[in-house]
Amino acid sequence: MGEIIGEQRGIKAIESLESNVRSYSRSFPAIFSRARGSILLTDAGRKCIDFLAGAGALNYGHNNHRIKAAIVEYLASDAVVHGLDMGTPARLEFMKTFNSVILRQRGLQYRIQFTGPTGANAIEAALKLSRKVTGRQNIISFTRGYHGMSLGAMAASGNRFYRAASGSSLPGVTFMPYDGYLGSTVDTADYLRKALMDESSGVDSPAAILVETVQGEGGINVASKEWLRSIQAIAKDVGALLIVDDIQMGCGRTGAFFSFEFAELSPDIVVLSKSLSGYGLPLSVLLIKDALDVWRPGEHTGTFRGNNLALVSATAAVDIYWRNQSFSEEIQRTGKLMRRRLEIISANCGCSFAVRGRGMALGFDCQRAELAEATARKAFEKGLIIERCGPVDQVLKILPALTIDLQTLNDGLDIFEEALTVTLKQSASLQ
Repeated sequence: MGEIIGEQRGIKAIESLESNVRSYSRSFPAIFSRARGSILLTDAGRKCIDFLAGAGALNYGHNNHRIKAAIVEYLASDAVVHGLDMGTPARLEFMKTFNSVILRQRGLQYRIQFTGPTGANAIEAALKLSRKVTGRQNIISFTRGYHGMSLGAMAASGNRFYRAASGSSLPGVTFMPYDGYLGSTVDTADYLRKALMDESSGVDSPAAILVETVQGEGGINVASKEWLRSIQAIAKDVGALLIVDDIQMGCGRTGAFFSFEFAELSPDIVVLSKSLSGYGLPLSVLLIKDALDVWRPGEHTGTFRGNNLALVSATAAVDIYWRNQSFSEEIQRTGKLMRRRLEIISANCGCSFAVRGRGMALGFDCQRAELAEATARKAFEKGLIIERCGPVDQVLKILPALTIDLQTLNDGLDIFEEALTVTLKQSASLQ
């Protein structure tokens, strides 16, 4: 009882001290004190299974002990933790390891640019560089896309709620329909090609086409291989750069390390963040084709470019999980199990809710925001943390750690099914 009272006091203190802008602490009102793998523990002693994974920043789970060992060893050695963009062994080792294990094995050749620590800052850098390379201003982005909360990234994001919060005009971007946005019979890539090839379409020639292969915040909307390859061809034909935002869907989330591998793309710029550090530490990079690295020194800068502690954990994650195909194959197997289970849950509830996604990024479309909200709330009461996404937050996003064990995964899906069943019954009784 004392622990519960103490936690309630902590929650009230947060409410009185922290800005109204806080978000996740409202959805999950607790004081989380410890974590390991896919389990979070609260001050009150509650155990919660985590299907949020730091919004995609914890692909290898909380406090992954194999990665943590590298961090602890580094800290104990009094090595450089903060060094701006000066050379350090940690920086060099990360670049060498990432180049040999991730890039070369996939036949990719990129320069690595360390941006500010957030994905949004990396997006800003990608847009700046595209405009510098091409001399053009316009960016093509897509309906329901999400790229971050700084002004440039927000200009390329579709959600009106976030755009309105900017308090500013958000120019320089033209939105085009994403794959499937206009229905299965409309080829939206063909529509984009026509608009960009027509001198009187009203669409300015773009510096870049910015795309997510799976739209995370937009509702787990999945682009097909054919559509993505068409978008790449269009970018080449109109002299624009192809930027793939792999902030949430990269680092193994869809099965392969990069979410675009299945489509055999070769983006001009790749944006990575979130799980790149492997431990939830801030780290963001751009991967830039050699010929496009036209920056002058200091044109995109920042105090926290390449946190050395995050570079150590990132190197450990690559070393541990990506030197062969076994981890990728395991992700794909687990993703198929998740999808089958969610499809069964959908069928059992009698509502035929859509299940979509790739790998271990899956969405359960409740169709109604109030149903998704009530289900997520009930799930948390029962010990499961699950996030909502989509235009009006009507989709439940299932995003567990890639390292989750099958027992914990099934326990979490059991809770999800129970929460959905109870919510549907309560909803029916009110009608």
